[in-house]
Amino acid sequence: MPEAPGRPHGITPQHPSRWRIASWTLFDFANTAFSVIVVTVIYSRYFTNHVAGGRHWLWGLSVSLSMICAAILSPPLGAAADFSRSRKRFLLLFTLVSVLCTGLMFFVQEGMVLTGIFLFVAANIGFEGGLVFYDAFLPGLTAPTSYGRVSGYGFAMGYAGALAVLLLVMLILPPQSDPSYFFHVRLSFVLAAVFFLVFSLPMFLFVHEPPLEGLRPRSLIRAGMDRSASTFRSLFVRREHPAIARFLVAFFIYNDGILTVIAFAAIFAESVLRMSDADIIVFFAVVQTSAILGSLVFGVITDRIGPKKTIMITLLLWIAICVAACFVATIPVFYAVALAAGVAIGSSQSASRSLMALLTPQTHEAEFFGFYDGLCGKASAVVGPLIYGVIADLTNERFAVLVIGLFFVAGLAILRGVHEPGRAHPGLSVEATPPRLP
Repeated sequence: MPEAPGRPHGITPQHPSRWRIASWTLFDFANTAFSVIVVTVIYSRYFTNHVAGGRHWLWGLSVSLSMICAAILSPPLGAAADFSRSRKRFLLLFTLVSVLCTGLMFFVQEGMVLTGIFLFVAANIGFEGGLVFYDAFLPGLTAPTSYGRVSGYGFAMGYAGALAVLLLVMLILPPQSDPSYFFHVRLSFVLAAVFFLVFSLPMFLFVHEPPLEGLRPRSLIRAGMDRSASTFRSLFVRREHPAIARFLVAFFIYNDGILTVIAFAAIFAESVLRMSDADIIVFFAVVQTSAILGSLVFGVITDRIGPKKTIMITLLLWIAICVAACFVATIPVFYAVALAAGVAIGSSQSASRSLMALLTPQTHEAEFFGFYDGLCGKASAVVGPLIYGVIADLTNERFAVLVIGLFFVAGLAILRGVHEPGRAHPGLSVEATPPRLP
C-alpha cells in the first residue's frame, strides 16, 4: 500500500455547521473538569498526601496503570468504531464510566489506597478512552485548511471549562484548618462529575455520526483487533505510512513529558513552594487562561505556518520551562513559568491533533486516532509519571522535572524528520472557509 498523503483536499465535511462545531467543543469544556480537578489540582494531591501518606510513586503508578489500560483498549475500539460508525455510543459509554467513578471518589478517605487507585484508574480509562472517539470527529467537522483553528477552538473551550470548574471549587473549599475541609475536598469530585455529565450532552444530541460505509462485520471487537493489528504492521513493520509512524513516535515521547507535567504540577507547587490550596487554585486558573490564549493564537498560527513548525516551537518552549522550573525559587517566578506552560500545553496539544488529522487517510480516522490517542498518546504516560515519582522520592522534585525535559529534547529531534503533506490554500473554495463559532 503506498504512502497516503493525508486527507484529499477536494473532500470537505457534509453540511458544516457552527452549532455542530460549538457542540463538539463543549465536550472539551465538559471533560476538562475531570482532567483539572482529578488528575491535576485536587485529587492528585489529596491521594498523594492524605490517602497514600506522601508516597509520590503510588500516584505515578496509578497514572501509569490507567494509561496502559487505555492504550491497550483504544486501538481496537477505534477501529471497531470505524467499522460500525458507532463513535457516539463508544464515547457515551466511556464518558459514563468516567463520570460514575469520579463521583464515587467522594467515598475515598485516608488509608484507602487500593480503592483510590481503582476508582482513579477506571475513571481515567473512561476519560482517555473517550478521547479516541471524540478526536475522530474533527475531520468530519471542517475542511483540512481549518483543522488547526477548529482544534484550537476545542482546546480553548476545554481550558475555559477548567477555569469555570476551578472557580466553582474555590467557592466550596473552606480553609484547610476547617474541620470539614476534607469533606469539601471530596465534594469537589462530585462537582466535577456533574459538570462533566451536563456539558457533554450537546455532543451526543447535536453532532451526527458519519454515514456507514461498507458491510458491518459479525464481531466488531474482533474486526477492530484484526484491523488495528494490520494498522500496526503497516505503520511500524512494513512502514507504508512513514510520516505517520515517525510522528507517532515523536508524539509518544514529547506527550509523555506533557502528561507528566500535568500529573505532578500541583504536587510540585505544594511540596517545593509550599503553596496553599487557594494559591494553587488561583495559580491553575492563571494557567488555564494562558492555555486558552495559546490554543486560539497558535490555532491560527498552525493554519498559517503548518502544525509541524508550530509543534517544534512549542517543544523549544517546553525545554525552557523544565530548566526554569528546576531552578525556580519564588512564587512570582513560578507564575511566569506557569504562564509559559499554559501557552505550551494549549498550543502543542492543539497543533499535534491538527497534524494527525492532516496525515490520516480518509475513512480510517478512528482507527488511526486510536494509535494517536491510545497506543502513542496514552501508553506514553506509562513511563514519565512513574519515572518522575521514583526520582522525586529518591532525590527531589527539582531534579525530577529536569529529567522530564529530556523527553521534549528527544521528541523534537524525531519530529524534525516528519514530512508534512501540503495543504490547500484557504481561499480556493467557499467550503474551505473556516466556520466561525457563534
